[in-house]
Formats: sequence, structure tokens, C-alpha cells
Amino acid sequence: MFVGVSQKGWLLLILFKMGVKKKKEMQVTALTICHQDLETLRSLADVEGKNLASLLLHCVRLTDGVSQIHYVKQIVPLLEKADKNGACDPTIRSCLDILAGIYLSLSVKNPLKKVLASSLDGLPEFFLTEAIQSFTSRLQEELNTTHLYSYRKVTDNISSCMENFDLGRAGVNNLLKNVLHFLQKSLIEISEENRKFAGNHIVQTQLMNDLLVGTRVSVMLVQKIQDFQRIHLKTSGSPTWQSMCGLLSIFTKFLSDDDLLQTIQSTSGLAVILFIKAMFHPPEKIPDLISSLLLRSVDCTSIPDWFLNCCRSLCCTDVSQSTLLFLCQGTLTMLDWQNGNMGLSGEALLLNIVHVLFTLSSQIKESTLELFLSRILASWTNSAIHVLESSSPSLKDSLNGNSSVVGRLLEYVYTHWEHPLDALRHQTKIIFRNILQMHQLTKEKSDSEASGLAADRFICDLTESLLRLEWHVKGKYACLGCLVDYIGIGHILALAKTIPSQILEVMGDQSLVPYASDLLETMFRNHKSHLKSQAVDSTWIDEWHETWVSPLLFILCEGNLDQKSYVIDYYLPKLLNCSPESLSYMVKILQTSADAKTGSYNSRGALGALMACLRTARAHGHLQSATDAWRNLVSSARIKQGLIHQHCQVRIDTLGLLCESNRSTEIVSMEEMQWIQFFITYNLNSQSPGVRQQICSLLKKLFCRIQESSQVLYKLEQSRSKHESDNELPKQHPSISLQQYKNFMSSICNRLFEALFPGSSYPTRFSALTILGSIAEVFPVPEGQVQTVYQLSHDIDVGRFQTLMECFTSTFEEVKILAFDLLMKLPKTVVQFQDSEKLQGLFQAALELSSSTKPYDCVTASYLLNFLIWQDALPSSLSASLQTQQAVCGDGDKSAIVVERNTLMVIKCLLENLEEEVSLAENSLLQAAASFPLYGRVHCITGALQRLSLNSLRLVSEWRPVVEKLLLMSYRLSAVVSPVIQSSSPEGLIPMDTDSESASRLQTILSEIQPRDTNDYFTQAKILKERDSFDLEDLNASVPNIGASAEIKGSKERKTCDVTAQMVLVCCWRSMKEVALLLGTLCQLLPMQSLPESSNGLLTVEQVKEIGDYFKQHLLQSRHRGAFELAYTGFVKLTEILNRCPSVSLQKLPEQWLWDVLEEIKCSDPSSKLCATRRSAGIPFYIQALLASEPKKGKMDLLKITMKELITLAGPTDDSRSTVSQVHALNILRALFRDTRLGENIIPYVADGAKAAILGFTSPVWAVRNSSTLLFSTLITRIFGVKRGKDELSKKNRMTGSEFFSRFPELYPFLLQQLEAVANSVDSDTGELNRHPSMFLLLLVLGRLYPSPMDGTYSALSMAPFIPFIMRCGRSPVYRSREMAARALVPFVMVDEIPATIRTLLAKLPNCTDQCFRQNHIHGTLLQVFHLLQACTDSKYRLNAYFQQLLADVAVCTRAKLWLAERSVSSLTV
Repeated sequence: MFVGVSQKGWLLLILFKMGVKKKKEMQVTALTICHQDLETLRSLADVEGKNLASLLLHCVRLTDGVSQIHYVKQIVPLLEKADKNGACDPTIRSCLDILAGIYLSLSVKNPLKKVLASSLDGLPEFFLTEAIQSFTSRLQEELNTTHLYSYRKVTDNISSCMENFDLGRAGVNNLLKNVLHFLQKSLIEISEENRKFAGNHIVQTQLMNDLLVGTRVSVMLVQKIQDFQRIHLKTSGSPTWQSMCGLLSIFTKFLSDDDLLQTIQSTSGLAVILFIKAMFHPPEKIPDLISSLLLRSVDCTSIPDWFLNCCRSLCCTDVSQSTLLFLCQGTLTMLDWQNGNMGLSGEALLLNIVHVLFTLSSQIKESTLELFLSRILASWTNSAIHVLESSSPSLKDSLNGNSSVVGRLLEYVYTHWEHPLDALRHQTKIIFRNILQMHQLTKEKSDSEASGLAADRFICDLTESLLRLEWHVKGKYACLGCLVDYIGIGHILALAKTIPSQILEVMGDQSLVPYASDLLETMFRNHKSHLKSQAVDSTWIDEWHETWVSPLLFILCEGNLDQKSYVIDYYLPKLLNCSPESLSYMVKILQTSADAKTGSYNSRGALGALMACLRTARAHGHLQSATDAWRNLVSSARIKQGLIHQHCQVRIDTLGLLCESNRSTEIVSMEEMQWIQFFITYNLNSQSPGVRQQICSLLKKLFCRIQESSQVLYKLEQSRSKHESDNELPKQHPSISLQQYKNFMSSICNRLFEALFPGSSYPTRFSALTILGSIAEVFPVPEGQVQTVYQLSHDIDVGRFQTLMECFTSTFEEVKILAFDLLMKLPKTVVQFQDSEKLQGLFQAALELSSSTKPYDCVTASYLLNFLIWQDALPSSLSASLQTQQAVCGDGDKSAIVVERNTLMVIKCLLENLEEEVSLAENSLLQAAASFPLYGRVHCITGALQRLSLNSLRLVSEWRPVVEKLLLMSYRLSAVVSPVIQSSSPEGLIPMDTDSESASRLQTILSEIQPRDTNDYFTQAKILKERDSFDLEDLNASVPNIGASAEIKGSKERKTCDVTAQMVLVCCWRSMKEVALLLGTLCQLLPMQSLPESSNGLLTVEQVKEIGDYFKQHLLQSRHRGAFELAYTGFVKLTEILNRCPSVSLQKLPEQWLWDVLEEIKCSDPSSKLCATRRSAGIPFYIQALLASEPKKGKMDLLKITMKELITLAGPTDDSRSTVSQVHALNILRALFRDTRLGENIIPYVADGAKAAILGFTSPVWAVRNSSTLLFSTLITRIFGVKRGKDELSKKNRMTGSEFFSRFPELYPFLLQQLEAVANSVDSDTGELNRHPSMFLLLLVLGRLYPSPMDGTYSALSMAPFIPFIMRCGRSPVYRSREMAARALVPFVMVDEIPATIRTLLAKLPNCTDQCFRQNHIHGTLLQVFHLLQACTDSKYRLNAYFQQLLADVAVCTRAKLWLAERSVSSLTV
């Protein structure tokens, strides 16, 4: 066995490992020059070819950019030789001029541009003047361009010149006046062009990117030109000054233009502040000027005229939120905040900025602006740190830990640390960390050293508050991590000794695992370094193990399944990376426990924990080799015990120990291979999908190790003859290990094919086929001189090939897919067909399966036909119609042409059959449903198209009529089945029984398919005829003879098949599904004709419009959910293509369709065919597809306008005619709020949606109330997250009151107003029962809020006004409402006010002398007391003296009301 390699051998291993990785070839576009420059070089080149002109001539003649780089690098050495001659001849001048032209002609991303810049910067000093002159001349020519779409190239060249290119910077400096004028001109013209193309988002995207680059280059120009202000802005009337004023005006306009990309506005904010800094005098007044801009208090009489002319819009009082935000960003970025350069006015500006940001944080709700705001706040804290390092005492007082500014910063952190945007949550962590640093800087050094941490109340209170928080709060972990870095782990362990166990307990929740593991890593690393720094011997490790390893081992042995899995995946690797020596400690303890706790079906036991630790250690390189691990740490018996353990995860971990390694070239030992064979014997039939996936993944890793280590062995075998001394030879010859590999792989394949016997279970087939597919993928057919240790094709004979083909008959599509993929990976020599009769029979079987009444048969047919297509195994009779095309396509890529030809033949054949069957279905849909469902043929056509590269077709002329025929046939097929799908009751269209009366009724139904749920559904009752009023004889005479039993004619016999409702419905909706998917596939994959006469496309613009109209009709009129859901899938593909289409008319189609359907919804026309029941059927899907395909990087204007329209329609109205519109709007809103693709762009409308849902719940129309309820449920999920536990009110799906109202401030006055109305009507003096409709919804929202120890007093939204109304809701006669009111009261009462509130509630209970009181009032009050007491036990008062006093007071108050419990039952009044 190969167990060791000498140093020389390992060197070979490493070198080979480095060599087998293919380097990504660098693609460099070759440089070219104009004809005039080429002729100049030819005339200047010398005969010997040794001058610079000859070098450049030879360079430009090359077509390979990489080779040209080599010649460019020779320029400087050549000129250094010429420099010694002491003369700059005309040849060199001309060459330098050409080099300048070459540099400016190269694209900005071409590596040649950077190489050339580096070479030119290295020119001998003697040639620099000439080079700068040449560069200036060429750049001047560039600046004179007048073509708008060439401006971007010139701008990129200016940018390149300014970045690490001294020669280019000198040229720009010489032409600064011209460069500024060019930038001003280009920005004006591009901006005007952008306005002209409003609506064409593809052109607008390009133009806006040009604007962004131009703005950035302007900023770079002012920043990088040295002494810019001193040299170029001496006189206010100079051309440079005028250009600067012009640019400042442009950037001010961009800053206020909300139609531009926000990145342009953001960059313009930087530019505005930078230009003000460069132009305004004296500099000491700049902070005051900017403060007045931000506070909107500019005194126009005290500022220069040029500033007022350029920035007039910024001096107004109605500056937009985004403008203020980006001005703050520019101020923080562009002004110098370090070393006290800003002075006292700068400190005032710093405080003004943060107050402006606090104001904006309560107003801005758009997600992108919220993200900008968080980043700017983080930037403000960085600037504050710089200022505090040399600031005045007054600023330190304003920014210490107890200041209002820091308090509001913490409030921002607490309300945003669980924001849905991950990037925003990350910014809160930065802000919190900077707050700690700011606090440190505000403390006097003497005080800090004398008092220490214990006297720092800010840090102590902050730590205790964080520790009191629930562990489900994600922001707690990041902030605790910052505190650990700031104060060390010792202080936290002193406050909470069991914190490691507490965090490990949380790791059963997948959403919290990353946060918890990161915090634990921060803690145990800090603890280790602290203990090591204080210890004098190695005993410190015992304390570290007790603190961090012991809780881990307890979880591994006793924790639940999810908890163990996440701890192993996230925590254990980090712990071992920190302390690899802890592995032996863990193994020693687990070995001792393994005998007593081997585990069971439901428990891993110590054995499972042992295997998990060893697997993790080996995968991360903490075990040198597997053999050493088993020999020293665990026995072979333990390994076998783990491989067949009752618990599936123990088996997986043991398999992972065998398969995984941190080195992919580690040799697989014979013992390992034997254990793998042992494992496969017993584990192929796992019933768990997750276990099957893990087994297949781990075995694939093993095969990769075998493949890569075999390459090393081949290399060693070749070099073995060079080993001379015995100590350099391995213990086992590489050829023996290679033979062991071959035998092992063959035995594995034998076992897998044995498992594919007829009748084998789905799990067995899935596992066997997946593993075989991995083998075929890892061990490909060798190419060239590459050697492979094993080839699957060598072990496949006719019988095994037949076994794989039989897998197509499985009813599970996954098995078909795996079998097909495996066959496609095999070489064609293995799967060639020899018998033409069998081939014809196979093809005929596929055609018959494609028209089977069993839905899964058509899937089998699709894979079978695709296999025959790609293996070029179609019957010869099928190719007769395409003999001419075969001759024409004889040259070129033969395999691609063969596949295309075969696909075309099969689609033509299927299309002919489909055309015949559609004609029959037009006469008898029932006969089609019973004998030849139409969807199978379409499914096979779609499957064939999806596997063909439709963008590079060769037989374009043959494909055009086929595509046209496909479209026409799709429309015909849809017309046949759509009456059923668009019926008001498609599921019950056909009766199930076959008696004569029902058969007659069937004819009646088929002849009268009319929707019953149009817009007059709510306003006009349907008068249905009585059954006896039908004249059956007249009906039989007028309707074609279609019975409940359809006769099916076969090729050999005539048989009768009963037609059921299910058969007709399945035929119809599946046909609609396949047609939708086919049309979507055609739009997605087929090239589109840009012009009618173009020959490069297959779909014309008119055909695309027809497909769009088709989808529109069926999405808006279909009633069957399966039909319109799948039509939605195809329609999404179409809309995505339209939004990327260069044709403006096609680009605007989605927008036009959207306005049309919104207009139809608003008009509420009774004749409209829009479905008003079934949750508006396909209408929400239709609008969803149109909005979701809108480019996310744009302004999302369609979404904004649509949401405003829908919110308006969804609101309450007195007009009964608009009820249908309201129902549609509510249903559409529900679909949009559920769509994850809209992401955070939909969040600004959540508050309005909640208002519409709550108000809609009070409607007298049931349909409105029903839709409002569904919308409200969706909004609860959108606001509080998907339910992650069984507890309906689990804190995982709740939010603190301050966080809720900070994210949705509009709901504060609305909920308060609605709650007041509910409280006023909840109980009447007359005793009448009054159930307010919206009480349940209001209390449901308020009950999902909870108090937080972090709630501060800086929020403008006080919770106090809600308290009396919630208390009054506790009087409701409905028990559930009283309970919800008690839960909802808790978050609105501050922790310090709980004792007083409890005493107030108890005082409201009736005395024994009172005559009139109600039992519901008493019960509601007691419930509120109970829930407040529960909240108090979770607060900081628990177990302290104050809490004990509170309990005593409650006991006293309760004792006075005990008479209520002593009354007789008969005296109780509800």
C-alpha cells in the first residue's frame, strides 16, 4: 500500500499539482493604427530593423495582443540606447506621436493600455518633453470630437491619463481649460440626449453611465491636478473659472434630478462640495456655508453671485430629501476632517450634519436611500473619530456616551440592526463599533486610567442591556462582538458565565447560526489570547476547554438534530482552527463515552459526536492522514460501527471522514476503499432525500481524490526509474495503487448496476444513477496524452445499456433525467444502435408515448426522442424529407449540424401528428381527451428545442416555416381547449356519471360555456333555467353528437373508453400549460429579427406581439389556476426578453399592456371579461410579470405608478360600481407584496397596503372583506417575516415597537385613530354586543410588537397614547379579543412604568360596594395584569429587591379584590 513519499517525491507531487491546473488564457485585443500612421512607420523603419519605427511596425503587424505586449516593453530599452547618442531625431518624434495615438485608441480595459502607460512613464528624461508635446497634440484632437457617442471614449482617455500615468497627467494639465470645456459640453449634450430617449431604458442606461463617468472624471480632475486652486482660479473671469461654474451648475442640476440614477446623484453631491471647496473664498467660511445649505437657511445677500447663479436650487427651502442626503455625503467625503483642520465651525458643521441625517432617517423609506443613509451615518462616525482626536472640550461633551447624539445613534442601531437588507445591517455594526471608539476618545486619559471599566457607566449599562436582550435578535451578536473587542471577554463572562452555552442553545435556528458562530469565535479567540498573556504555564488550556469545549461536547452528544448539525458545520471548524491541540482532548472524552452512549435511531450519541469531530478535523487539515487518525485515535471497529449506525447523520459523518480531505491529491488507502464498498452495500436505499444527496456528494469528492491522486501516481511511476537510493522509493509501487483504484471503481460500478434491477425502488435508482453520473463526469474520456485510471464505458455492455434505457420507463422524472444525462456522458461508441428494426420500433414507441393519456408518458417520450436526436440514431425513413439540407450542410461543424438536422426532423414529424390531432380535437374534444391528449406532442417539441442552441442555427431557411407553423398550431390548440379553461367552473364542467340524463346535460353544458363571474357578478343576479325547461330533443338535434362515452379507434381494434371530468380537464389545462411553455421558450431562445428583411432572426416583431396578445388574453380570462399559473411562467420569459430588446416598440409593449389592464380594472365595465372571483384569477399574475421584469437598476417607475393606482383603488369608496375594481386592486396588491423579486422596492408601500386592508375589512361587501383578509395576512408575513415556529406569537416573528414605527411611521397615527374608534365602540352601557370588524386586525398587529430593554427616549413616536385604548379593548365581550388586548398592551408600557400600570389596573377592579360591573371587564383587566407581570419577570427587576416589593404591592392590591372570586356563580354578570 502506498503510504509514504520521500521529500523528492512530495516535491514532484506539488509541482505536478501546480501543473495540472489549467491557467486561464489572457485575452488581449490587439492594437491597430490608422493607414497614415502605418505608412509613416514604413517610411521611417530602417533596413536592419533596429530603430523604434521598425519595432512599432513589427508590433502593429501582429494580431495577438499578448505578443504585442512583449514588443511594447522593448520601447524603453531601445530609447535608452538612443538617449546615449544625445539627439532626438525626427524618427523618434514621429514614433512618440504615433505611440500617443495608439494609447488614446486603446479601450480603457485593454491590458495593453496599462503596459503602454508604464513604458511611456519610463522614458528617458531626454525624451519626456517631446513625448508630452506629442501627447498634448493627440489629446487635443480627441477633445475636438463632436460626435456625441464618441464622448465616452474621450472621457475614458482623460480618466486613464489621470490614473498613475505621469505623462498623461502632464498632457491633461497642459490642456486643462480645453478638458474642462469638453466635460461641460459633453455632460450638457448627453443629458439632453437622455431626455430625448425617455422610455428607452437600454439607450438611457448607456447614456446615464456616460453621465456618471463624466461626473467622476470631473471630480478626479479637480482632486489630482496639483495646486488646482492656486494656479487656475486666480481670476473669476478666466475660461477655466467659467467652465468650473458651468460644471457646478450641471452637478447641482443632476443632484436635484430624481429621474437620474441615484449613483449619478450621489457622485454629483461629491462634485458639488468639491467644487465649492475649490472655488469658494475664504476657505474658513466653507463650513458655515455648507451648514446653511443643509439647514436650508441660506442668506442670499451674504453669498457670492456666482454661487447663487450656480446653486440657486440648493438655496431654496424645498430641497428634496435625496439632495440633502447626498450633500451630507459629499461634505463628509470631500472636506478634510483630520488633524483639526476644520476648526470650531467644522465641529458645528459636524453636529449639524448628524441632526440632518437623524431627521432624514425618520422620513426616508425608499430602500436604496435607506442604504445610502446608513452608509453616510457610518461615514459620519468615522469623521467624528478623526475630529475627536484633536477637538475642543465642547465637542467631546456633545459626543460622549451619555450625550443625545450618541443616544440617537444607538437608537438608530437598535431599530435597524434587523433590517431586511444585509448591507444596512452591516452598517449598523460599523456605527456601533465607532460609537465605542468615539466614547473612548471623549474620556480624559487620566480619568480612563484611574477609574477603569467598572466606573464607566455607559459601557456597563450598554453591556447589561445587550445581555438582557433575547437571543433571537440578530443585531445583539454583532454588537456583543464589538464589545468583546473593546472591553475583552472577561467582563462579559463575569456578568454571564454561561454565555457560551446560551449561544450554543440558539444554534438550532438556521437564521441565527452565522451570527452566533461569529460571536463565539470572537469570544473564544479573545479569551485564549487573554489567558495565554496572563498564564505562566500550560494549565490555562484547562480553563479554556472548560469554558468553550465542554459545552460543545454536551451539544454534540445531547442536542437536537438541527443544533448538532449547525454546531458541527459552523462552530466546530472555527474552534479547531483556533486550537488544533483541542482535538485530542475532545477525542479522549468522546472515546470514553462511546461505549456507554453508542446512540440510537433518534440519537447520535458519543459515537456520532466522535465521528463528527474527526471528520471536521480531517477536512480542515488537522489530521495528517486518515490512517494515522484511525490508528491513534479510533479503531476500525468504530469506523464500521459508524458506517451502519442507526442514525443517518452518524453514517454520513463516518463516510465524510473517509471521503473528505483538505488535500485533493491524498492517496486513498486500500482500507478506505474496502470501507466504502461496505458502506455502499447497505446505504443505497436511504429514504431521506437529504441523506441521498450527501452520500452522492461525498462519494463524488472521493472519486475526485482518486482521479487527481492517480495523476500524481502516474507522474511518480514515470519518474520512478530516476530514483536510485532505496530511501527515496515509496513503500508500494505506484502501479499497484493504480490497479487497486481500477479494481475498486469496477467493483463500485458493478454494485451500482446490480441495484438498477427491474422493480428497484426510487431511492435506490436515484442514488445509483447519481453516483454513476459522478463517475462518468469525474473520469471523462481521455484526450491527447492525458491518462485516466478508469473509464465507465469499459464496464458497460449491451445488458447494462439496456438497463439504463429501461430507466426511462420510471414514473419519476428525476430518474429519467439522471439516466438521460448519464447516457449523454458516455461515448457514442457505447450506445450505437445496430438493428434498424429495433431503432424504428424505439422511435415509434416514443411517438406513441407522446400521445399517451398518462401525463408521465410524454416526459418519457421527450427524453427518448432527445436521446435519439443527440446520438444520431433516428430511423432512415425520417430523413427523406431533408436530403437536400444534409447535402448543403455537409461541411463545417458536423456534430452540431447533425443534431440540428435531427431536431428539425423530429419537430416536423411531431408537428404533422399534432396538426392531424388538433383537427380531430376541433370536431371532438372528448375523443381527443380520451384517446390522444394534445399536450404530449407539444411537450416533446419544447424539450427538443430547449436542448438545441437556437442562436447559432445553420438551417435558418428551414426553421422559419417550422416556427411559423408552430405558432399557428399553438393558437389553434389553445382555441380548442380555452373554452374549458375559461369557463366559470372548469373543474366541474363534465359530469362523472354516464346516464342518459347526465349525457344530455353534458351536451347542454358544452353548448353553453359562458363565464358566470364577469364584472356584473356583484350587481346583477343570474336567472338559471329549471332542469325541466330543457328540450332534450331539440338539444340533441342542434348539438353535434358527443356522448359521455367516446369511441376510440385504434389501429387493430375498436374500443370504448369512458370520458371523465378529470380526463377532459387534464387534457385542457396541460395543453394550455405546454403551449405557454413552448411560446415562452421560443421567445427566450430564438433570435429575433431586428428588421423585417433581416436574415439573422427567426421571430418577427409581429410574431412577438401576437405571442404577447395571446398571453394577455389567457392570463386575464382563464379561470383554472393551473392554466394561468403556467401561462405566467411563459409570459415572464417574454417580458424579460422585451425589456432587453433593442427595438423601442417592443420595449414599450409591457408598459402599454400594463396601462391597458389598469384602465380596464378602473373602468369596472360590466361587459369586461376580467374574472372578479377566484382571487382575480390570472390578473395578479399578469401584472406581477409586467412589473417583475422591469430593470431593478433603474428608477422602477412602472412599479411606483402602479402601486399608487392600486392603493387608490383599494381604498374604501361609496360608489358601489367600483367594488369590483377594489377587489381586483386588493388581490393584485397581495400578489405584489408576496413577490420576492420586487424585494425591498415594495416596502415603501407596506403602510398604505396595511391601511387598505384594515379599512377594507369594514366593507359591507363580503368579496372586499375576503380580499382584505388575504392581503392583511400577506402583509403580516412581509413585515414580521415567514413564520419560523409553532408559537403564533413567537418573538422570532415579532418586532419591537420602536423598530416597527420607525420603519412604518405612517401607521402610527392611523393605528391610533382606528384603535380609538374601536375602543369607543367596544362596550356599550346598554349591554348590546358590538363587535368592531377591524378590532382583531389592529390587536393582531399590536400584539406582534414587544418591548425591548434598548428602547430609548429619543423617538418622537411615544407609545403612551395607545395605552388607554388598548386597556379599553380588554373589555370586549369576545374572549379572544380580551386576550389579544392583554398581549398588545405589554410593548406600549415602558419597563419602569410596569409597576405603576399594574397598580392602576388593579385599582380599576370593582369594590365590594359597587353595584354595577361586568365579568368581561374584570377578566380583561386581570389578563392585562398577568401579561404585564410576565414582562416584568423578563426585565431588569427580576430577582432584585425592587421586584420583590412589586410582588408584595400586587399581593396587597389583589387581597383587597378577593371578594370577586368568592361570589356565587349565579351573581356573575357578563
